[in-house]
Amino acid sequence: MRSSRWIALLMLLFVALALGACGGDDDDDAGGDNASTSAEEAPAAGTIQKNDQNASTKLVIGSKNFTEQKVLGEIYAQALAAAGYGVSTELNLGDEKTALKALEQGDISAYPEYTGTALLSFFGYTADKIPKEGLVAFAKAKEGFAKKDLTAEPITPFVSSNEVAVTKETADKYGLQKISDLSKVANKLTIYGTPECRQRLDCLLGLEQVYGLKFKKFVPVDIALRHEVLTKGQADVSIVFTTDPQIKREGFVLLDDDKGMFPPYNSTLVVRNDVLSKAGPDFDKVVADVSKGLTDEVMQELNARVDLDKETPDVVAGEYLKEAGFTQ
Repeated sequence: MRSSRWIALLMLLFVALALGACGGDDDDDAGGDNASTSAEEAPAAGTIQKNDQNASTKLVIGSKNFTEQKVLGEIYAQALAAAGYGVSTELNLGDEKTALKALEQGDISAYPEYTGTALLSFFGYTADKIPKEGLVAFAKAKEGFAKKDLTAEPITPFVSSNEVAVTKETADKYGLQKISDLSKVANKLTIYGTPECRQRLDCLLGLEQVYGLKFKKFVPVDIALRHEVLTKGQADVSIVFTTDPQIKREGFVLLDDDKGMFPPYNSTLVVRNDVLSKAGPDFDKVVADVSKGLTDEVMQELNARVDLDKETPDVVAGEYLKEAGFTQ
């Protein structure tokens, strides 16, 4: 099972990297239009070249406090180390506000953030005002970060949006297909989400304001337990991510966001400008290159290696870089 999954991942990486190469622009939207490119035709990713001059630049790569973030943090940290930078990590920092504060204070040099999260949590957007097209949302987020003397690197192809999940049994029992369907039964249901979900417009607050839902109870839960509370029957509804591998494995039903509440959540590495000025062109190139292969399918597989196969984020990140041809 493990070897076959890695063969599948390698094929996905080849195709994703080939699409990125064909697109020509680091800011191309996820996936591109060249889906006919075969794995056999895809050029191997260029191995990251070590530049000894980068050794004097010390980087601290951070991340927020869940699997996908830790994997992303490790991918960027290991890739930049391969380019010769002196790299350390500060992973598992906390929520987005905690991570941004660490970045602004100089405790870390960079961390991965999602465009929709940035617009909602940092830059005063409401869910209905966020652009629904990924590149437009990124441009707005990039403008906001620039005012903080930070640079948002080109986005990844994958989108890690919040989703409203229920079990198949719950969906069948109440006839749930879209989020609006919850309006008839929300007062009977318990919803689980991360502690900050209560105040976020892309979480419980948005479900209340945009959809007018009033749940029986909201229960804060550690982000790592968002699927377990569904399978154990503790939650009727749980907020999950589109890139969660448990969705397919457990057969959860994702309710359609029929009012377009959830904004685009492409990932971008946010970097201090004073760090970029010292790091030189290798930094931008390495980040852009390793990001191109991170499609929805690849990110789901990398998350699965940690959450389901119980590998550590640093090991999974190293495997990604090796399988994609960035390291040997």
